[in-house]
Amino acid sequence: MLDSIITSKTRIQMLLRFFMNPEREAYLRELASEMGDSTNGIRVELNHLAKAKLIECVSEGRTKSYRANRKHPIFPELHAIVKKMMGVDTLLAEIIERLGDVKTAFITGDYARGIDGGIIDLVLVGNVDQAYLQELVKKAEGHFGMRKIRCLCLQIDEKDWQERLKCEQEYLEIYHKE
Repeated sequence: MLDSIITSKTRIQMLLRFFMNPEREAYLRELASEMGDSTNGIRVELNHLAKAKLIECVSEGRTKSYRANRKHPIFPELHAIVKKMMGVDTLLAEIIERLGDVKTAFITGDYARGIDGGIIDLVLVGNVDQAYLQELVKKAEGHFGMRKIRCLCLQIDEKDWQERLKCEQEYLEIYHKE
């Protein structure tokens, strides 16, 4: 979708990376490694995005880290576009609504880091009908094409579900019911 509007594949990857999980920072070499591109190619795209003020550069001594600029006037729209492009939030929210008593749900792993790794890791906290969940997951995987959905279900009364979530380096809350 974005590739017909933005011709640079690296820039698309960076927009996905920074705007899927805007709290996450990244370093030049980290981005080059993740995207399989040279540091020079990544630096050029970082400079373009920084010049447009879509990302911020934070200097920490001799190192620089980059993150989405949440104060940019079009930040909310870019964030929404990236989430829609990934298709994750809407479809998973529909699945979660059908499952019954789900208190909260998170995406962890590559997707939470803004990387399309082909596997969507979903953590559900609540009382979930496992058979129905598997049926819905199969349908959703058909919608996502080559992406697989891996689910972890935790009970609301499990004391350690918050601790287990803290073990994940990155996570995105996609659903929460009071």
